[in-house]
Amino acid sequence: MGRYPTSGEGLEALIRNPGNLEAWRGPYLKKSELPKDPWGKPYVYRSPGQHGDYDLLSFGPDGSEGGEGENADLTSWK
Repeated sequence: MGRYPTSGEGLEALIRNPGNLEAWRGPYLKKSELPKDPWGKPYVYRSPGQHGDYDLLSFGPDGSEGGEGENADLTSWK
């Protein structure tokens, strides 16, 4: 696509063209569904991100933003 998907397009744009974009050359993942985090929940994707071009995170085992120790979020920027 020549760019990261927007938050509105989401990671789904890695599998399906998010609106007949001519530059889309996917699918970019071989699977027909997006992978889930280790706890079976969808990853959170934000673009533009607060920590870079995009933020990719999992809310961890508790499924809630934030947390400490074993319940801490897993992020692409740490």
